[in-house]
Amino acid sequence: MPKHKVYLSLGANLGNREANIKTAIKYISELIGTVVRQSALLETAPWGFESNNCFINAAVCCETLLSPREVLETTQHIERTLGRTQKSTNGRYHDRPIDIDILLYDDLQINEPDLIIPHPHMHERQFVMQPLSEIIN
Repeated sequence: MPKHKVYLSLGANLGNREANIKTAIKYISELIGTVVRQSALLETAPWGFESNNCFINAAVCCETLLSPREVLETTQHIERTLGRTQKSTNGRYHDRPIDIDILLYDDLQINEPDLIIPHPHMHERQFVMQPLSEIIN
């Protein structure tokens, strides 16, 4: 069975941000697939909302046997496990202990109400593109 290449963006601005990112990456490797590349951690100001809490951001490339839908469900499970209680909706963002977004999955294009790949706003966000540019080939 062929493995798929998925790129994920991670961000955290509550709790021990660095530990939250590292724990999320551990769960990704256990539940989604082998993490083959990981960016450096990047500290950034909040984007899209006001907060006194800066973010730690990173990106990973993972090889997976999961479908895009299964990756989405698994990343949401990881977020809940690490304490995320609310998702951003209608452009309203919140402080969060972890956020995991699917950026790319092979070269698929998916446009469903709750799953859009490639991520529709990644090119607007330096905190996504800078870590992604470190690991993309």
